[in-house]
Amino acid sequence: MNYDAIVIGAGNGGLIASLTLQKKGKKVLLLESHNTVGGVATSFIRGRFEFEASLHELCGFSNVLQEGEVYKLFKNLDLLDKVKMQDINETFHVISLDNKEEYTMPVGVENFINKMEEYVPNSKESMTSFFQLCEEIEEALQYLNDCHGKVDVNVLKEKYYNFMICASYSLEKVLESLKMPKKAREILSTYWVYLGSPSTEISFVHYASMIYSYVKLHPTISLKKSHELSMAIYEEFLKSNGEAKLLTTVNKIIVEDNEVKGVITSDGKTYYAKIVIANVSPNLVYGKLIEKDKVPKKARQLTNARILGARGICVYLGLNKSPEELGLKNYSYFIYHTLDSKKEFERMKKLKNDNMVGVVINNAVPNASPKGTTILYLTGLLFSDIFSNIANKDNYFELKDAIAQNFIEVFEEATNTNISDAIEEIEVATPLTFARYTNHPDGVIYGYLAKKSDNLLPRMMNKDAEEYIKGLYFAGGFANRLDGYSSTYKSGEMVALEALDKEGGK
Repeated sequence: MNYDAIVIGAGNGGLIASLTLQKKGKKVLLLESHNTVGGVATSFIRGRFEFEASLHELCGFSNVLQEGEVYKLFKNLDLLDKVKMQDINETFHVISLDNKEEYTMPVGVENFINKMEEYVPNSKESMTSFFQLCEEIEEALQYLNDCHGKVDVNVLKEKYYNFMICASYSLEKVLESLKMPKKAREILSTYWVYLGSPSTEISFVHYASMIYSYVKLHPTISLKKSHELSMAIYEEFLKSNGEAKLLTTVNKIIVEDNEVKGVITSDGKTYYAKIVIANVSPNLVYGKLIEKDKVPKKARQLTNARILGARGICVYLGLNKSPEELGLKNYSYFIYHTLDSKKEFERMKKLKNDNMVGVVINNAVPNASPKGTTILYLTGLLFSDIFSNIANKDNYFELKDAIAQNFIEVFEEATNTNISDAIEEIEVATPLTFARYTNHPDGVIYGYLAKKSDNLLPRMMNKDAEEYIKGLYFAGGFANRLDGYSSTYKSGEMVALEALDKEGGK
């Protein structure tokens, strides 16, 4: 019953944290309440279609260049031969409903800059400066990552001066300072929804790092479903002599003298460890898993002060026609009313807002479904608790149907296609679905909202100050690397190495 570390939750962050610790020769216990691993990194079957629950594309993994932080992470953990990634040969296709504008941006830095110049004349100089700045940011972030919390500010000042200058600014502020034309700024900011804050709020460093990875390395999608990726990590963990218990819920984290001692599970068993990594929300940890009088006041205050991020709504469609027959040429369709991210963020606090991301998975992985068929995902986000305020046991299914119908109609209007007649299978996930499956508050799929002083860099730089209980760490979308597959994978590695360093077990 004694371990070096206990990991609660077998989502992306928990799986990578467990494997990283196990590879370092530690005795690790992984606890998962479900009957399988992966969390939302999973899939499900309806009829002859297998739908991906959450993974639509991944950044930080380049097959061709053999680069990217996820590529390096998987290589270090002996996972490369167990995963197969397919490059996606476009960054995004964005549509403005109100202005009837459409823009398709290619992969490759030079291609991206030239296409932007084609769409927005006189944007080339500022776009070139943007990508040059992105290179320095990538190098600076790599330095911060390699430091494991022991940062030399003098090195940052000398080597990464521009990084230091723009680190505290929003995306919009830096793009304006580069004198980038407004239309180019709007197109470049298309991916804002992936980070969950408008361009006026999101960290420039965070956004620049993400889009640079997509443009330079290409976005990728797994040829296997995300559940197969999860299983590959899990199997490597077991192969490394890790121990896991599925269908095992943690009821209590034992804390004495402000230090973790272990956990008590739903079957009444007690497991001891000096390191506990929680791949669940701090709301759950501080609100339910630790006795109230043992939760530090500052931990409770910070958790309550943070704003919950995006709630998810996803319509999964199995269509009995091919993408060619349907006229769907692109992989991803970002559909907004306008290209003003601040306006659209406010619009997305309402239940019926029409904004969505459509993904035609077969345009990257042709055999993702039977020949002559298409899998289409329509995903929308809500930046408020409006769904939980409206939904009840009497109107829930009617509400789901109305949301799905609206998503389909808006997508058809935006793309000038007819998908309604080709629907063979349909499933709808709401914030309630995600809340039930993940145990996240209010069905949040994006962790805490990243904005201004609570963005990526402040969270990373202040992570030591936020460790209120010795031996207790967080991984996953609620941790300091924020949400997204790449970020949650990386957070698992970072927190594992940090815990080893601090607990004296390198």
